Amino acid sequence: MVTATETPQGTTGLDQALQTLRVDMADAKRQSKFYDIFLNTTFCVPTLDQQEFDGASAVEEGQVLPLIIESEGNDYLMLFDTEERLKNWAGADVTWVGVPGYVLAATTMPPLHLALNVGTEYSKQFLPDEIAWLREVVERCNSAAPEQEG
Repeated sequence: MVTATETPQGTTGLDQALQTLRVDMADAKRQSKFYDIFLNTTFCVPTLDQQEFDGASAVEEGQVLPLIIESEGNDYLMLFDTEERLKNWAGADVTWVGVPGYVLAATTMPPLHLALNVGTEYSKQFLPDEIAWLREVVERCNSAAPEQEG
């Protein structure tokens, strides 16, 4: 499974883009770089162990249930750009699935929030409006792709 590649200092390209973005959140070039890397990164999304559901789960074979955490009245889909960060957050080995950022943006619907790299200095919350904007970006790219191929 391909996830973010860490540099010798233990930071990823996404970390570096987030640090740069935090310097000036209104800078369009910084935003573009961060969101481009986000959309093109495959994230580790922790999943629920289906054995814990006593067969009462509505999950079909081949499907997974992502872990959703409630905090302060909001639901968060947890995602990590490296398996090591996921394990550090969970405190143990956990089951997870790799999901590209563009798929997360296209399929995450309000009121769900995204929580990136919780427990690290590179954590970030994605609010529903921000996710909706990313979904629009992905949809525009997908609709432009056939035109470029033709």
